[in-house]
Formats: sequence, C-alpha cells, structure tokens
Amino acid sequence: MLAGNCVKMVALSSGTGVIGLANKRIVLTGGGTAGHVMPNIALIPRLKELGYEIHYIGGGAVEKELIQAVPGVTFHRISTGKLRRYFSFKNFTDPFRILRGVCQSLGIISRIKPNVAFSKGGFVGVPVVIGARLKRVPIILHESDMSVGLANRISAPFSDVVCTSFEPTAAKIKKRKGVYTGTPIREKLQNGDAAAALRLFGFEDPNKPVLLCMGGSQGAVAVNRVLREALPLLLPDFNVVHLCGKGNLDPGLAGRPSYRQLEFAGAELPDIFALADVAVSRAGANAVFELLCLGLPALLVPLPSSASRGDQLQNAAYFEKRGCFNVVRQEDLTPAVLHEKIAGLYAKRVEYAARMRSAGIADSLQRIIAIIEKHALPSRQTALRS
Repeated sequence: MLAGNCVKMVALSSGTGVIGLANKRIVLTGGGTAGHVMPNIALIPRLKELGYEIHYIGGGAVEKELIQAVPGVTFHRISTGKLRRYFSFKNFTDPFRILRGVCQSLGIISRIKPNVAFSKGGFVGVPVVIGARLKRVPIILHESDMSVGLANRISAPFSDVVCTSFEPTAAKIKKRKGVYTGTPIREKLQNGDAAAALRLFGFEDPNKPVLLCMGGSQGAVAVNRVLREALPLLLPDFNVVHLCGKGNLDPGLAGRPSYRQLEFAGAELPDIFALADVAVSRAGANAVFELLCLGLPALLVPLPSSASRGDQLQNAAYFEKRGCFNVVRQEDLTPAVLHEKIAGLYAKRVEYAARMRSAGIADSLQRIIAIIEKHALPSRQTALRS
C-alpha cells in the first residue's frame, strides 16, 4: 500500500485560500513524446505547494527519463499500444497491450487511491483514463492542439473536463466538457540567464544575434538538414544554437566558431531562450505557446500532413493569421528561403514580439490548477476511497 491512509487536515495553501488535505494524491499521465510530458512537469511545482503526493503513469522511455529527473514524483510503467491511423500488423496485437495496460493502471490506481487524474494525451493516457474511470476517480484531460488527438477523442467520454489550449477547440468538445485554459508553461523558462548561456557556448563573437533552431524532443531531420546547408549563409550574421534531437549530432560540424549543436537542452534551456533573438521551430503546441509566452519571434516549420494528422499546420495557421509567427511549409523550405525568412524575422523582431505579447494567452497554469482543485475537494473523499 503506497503511503498511509489519508489523514484529514485543514490547511490554507500559500495565499490562495484553497483548503486542502494532507496526502492528497494525483495521477498524471501522458506520453509518446516530450510534448505530452512537459505540460505535466509545468504543473508539478504548484501541485507540490498544494500538498499533493504525485504519481506519474507512463509507458515509454521518453516519459520515464523526463519524470525520473523530477524530484518527488513516483513513476509507474505500464504496457501500452500505439493508436495508428494507418495499416500495420501491430494493430492486431496492440489492443491486447492496451488491455493489459488498463489492468495494470487499475491495479496501480487501486493501490494509490488518487483524488484526481490528469491526462495530457498520447496513447499511454487511454488505459490510465479507463482505469481511473473504473475506480470512479475524477478525470481531467488536456488537449494542446487545435484539433483533438485520437487518444483524447477516445478518452473524452470517460472524462469530467477537457481543457484546451485553443479557445475554438473547447466549443467542439461534446457535452460541454470543454474548457479553454491554454497550455501550462514551466515558470522557470521565463527566468533564464543569457550570460550563462554565452559562457556555456563560448561564441567567438558574442555580439552577433543568436538564432535558436529546435525540432522537438525527437529532432526534425528535414529542418536539421536545411539548417546545416544554410550555415554558410547564416553564420556571417548569426550565432546558431541547434537543438537537433537525440542521435542527430553532426561530428563534422563540431568546433565551428558560430555554431553549437546539442541533442537536447534540459536545465540550460531557460538560459538558451534568454540568449536567443529569433528561433526556428516545429509547430507543436507546447513549442508554440512557450515561444509566445517568452515573446521570442520565430519561423515555424509545421510537420506536414503526410507525417501527421495536420495538427501542426492548424496550430501554425491559427497564430500566423494573428501576425505572431512567420510560417513556411516543410516542402518549401530551402537554405535560401530559410536565410531570407530569418533575416526578415530578425529585422521585424520588435513588431513580432509586440504582437505575441498582445495575443492574450491565458494564465493556463492557474486555470488548470483551479480545475484540479475543484475536482479533488475533500468532500469527494468518501466516494473516491470506497
């Protein structure tokens, strides 16, 4: 049995006026990519302040690696299958893996007896949500993209609330479960030290503006290739920091005076953001909202519909219409186009930053925490523990 029985205690959380319990428990889930994990990580410091015992149920190496680096969170691994929209022989075996994951989730949730479950989506979330519903645990989903992903579409009927990053998406959720909250952003991203990043990279000319290129936790092969081909055009005017994804380092470019490549940025990411003047990024919702929150002008290169359900194209189009980002489709990206777009973006960076600040991004962290607290109130304990 994990932890003891829930001991009742009246406590005011620091200045919020929210009354809670000792040993409140929450299950977080979501996985497959870092995009399904980082919003959960953004919630964790505030959940700790409110006295939650935090458990994370995941199914893959990505979420395990990221969550185990966060102190005070217990990680549980379950079996899961991928939800595919295309033919694969694994489509015949993965339903059994998902069923096994449901059974494992049910066992974990029976032991933990959480007050509430929060799912960020991804295929690992489905068995956890089903297990939580079978134990009558309140369930909150979060959908980052303009269009609702397959895992969240399956999970939505079992949920109490579906939080959305985009305001139009909330209206599309059936039974009025949709609530516009925005995407939770890690607060520490806004507190970077540009000088620390300069010391880390040791650029030969520290006065040149800095271009940050990032392709997500998995990297972006097409973007990586074009960026590296464009280096002769870019390096005379920019220092380039390239987050290229695991296994995507190019040893032949090591030591270039104005080019630095990293597979992944962890603790140093806030400093890198503080140093950057402009960015190139995929259009995953988490990356888009982080850039908006930071007011960092960026060129978005959405994942094409041939490699996705088209969610990044929708995300990018939504904010391009509001003048917050410059966007280029992957099939149109060449070294010359990249150089031209970045030069233009840098020249108009003040205008872009102003429009990004006026975009009206929701105070998502506080909104989501309030929803979690509402569904984990002490009055629900008797029902949840039976």
